[in-house]
Amino acid sequence: MADAQVVKILLVDDNENNLLSMEIILEKEGYAFFKALSGKDALKILLKEDDFSLILLDVRMPIMDGYETAELICQRDKLKHIPIIFITGQDYEDASVFRGYKTGAVDYIRKPVNPQILRSKVGVFAELYKKNQLLQLQEEKLIRINDDLMLLNQNLEKRVFDRTAELENLNHELKSLNLSKDKFLSVISHDLRNPLTALLISSDHLIQKTKSPDFDEIQPWINMIHRTSNKILQQLNELVRWAETQREKITFKSEKLNLLSGVEKSLELLQGNFTQKKIVLNNKIPSGIYVHADPLMLRSILQNLFTNSIKFTPEEGSISIIAQSVNRMIEISITDTGIGMDEYMRENLFTNFNSASLSGTNSEKGSGLGLMLVKDFVTQNGGTIRVKSEKEKGTCVTFTVPEYLSTQTAD
Repeated sequence: MADAQVVKILLVDDNENNLLSMEIILEKEGYAFFKALSGKDALKILLKEDDFSLILLDVRMPIMDGYETAELICQRDKLKHIPIIFITGQDYEDASVFRGYKTGAVDYIRKPVNPQILRSKVGVFAELYKKNQLLQLQEEKLIRINDDLMLLNQNLEKRVFDRTAELENLNHELKSLNLSKDKFLSVISHDLRNPLTALLISSDHLIQKTKSPDFDEIQPWINMIHRTSNKILQQLNELVRWAETQREKITFKSEKLNLLSGVEKSLELLQGNFTQKKIVLNNKIPSGIYVHADPLMLRSILQNLFTNSIKFTPEEGSISIIAQSVNRMIEISITDTGIGMDEYMRENLFTNFNSASLSGTNSEKGSGLGLMLVKDFVTQNGGTIRVKSEKEKGTCVTFTVPEYLSTQTAD
């Protein structure tokens, strides 16, 4: 495509004087022009260069007149867009002028050529040509942009298709893994729970039968078997319960609960743990606080947090629990004088990264799944949980549950 700022005009006339007069006028206007003395010469020039802005074509020429030349120009796809102005000595009302329009002319100029009229009409078509060239450039640019967008869209569609197929494969693998995990947990739960329960009953029976001084030597061992069996069974139930929460099979049912009563029930199972390590418990829960929560989940939250505090609190330490109402939520804090933790442990306390639990101050073992359950259960009850801790300065775990209001109805 020609430069949009360059206007090229082809002058076609068999009279060199006429060409010269038009040349002088156009040269003053700064147009670029070519000259041809016949229709055949004009066609030769046009076939070599087809980027002309305008053709000034004489009507009366020997061998090939202006009408025939215009018809041949308009028959060629690369040339028919070039506007043609006929130069003629005939009147505009003449039938031959009408013929000129039929052959492709867009306007006429009478001979002798009036410089003002020539400048005016050439200027109009030159300006139109420039605008048309700019529009064509914009169109070509838009076509290129559209092609680029289509290519980008095709690449994006391919990437989406590939990613979707990859995710479908991963989802299929995940379902298979979950099925295998569920089956494994089911087998573990069935195969281990019964013998562990039997071991607990048997060890409890032995404890009752060996209370006399005659069995002082073996009682510690029997008690250890009983505690260990109880802990293993607890961890097994914890593991199964955690797995159930991942499958969303646990039924959530909130109700009005007295917080002090719930805390005392949770502490009943842990009294031996407090006694064994001579840990002082400061229960500062007021009797009149009620929460709206799932009773089993709340008990599990409290038991896991107390167990964790006991585990990391040295002998003769202390653990405190307090509660207060804050914006229709009950905020419960359990604080210990234990060994505390660093920033990395705090950030990963309730994540899978903490599943490999540390040993306690008396080498107590844990699965690490208890704290994951705590986070899940607190969230399901509509609360939040946070931790403050420093190495060798103890830990404070604070969680919230909805406060029971007098206008509230249990689910």
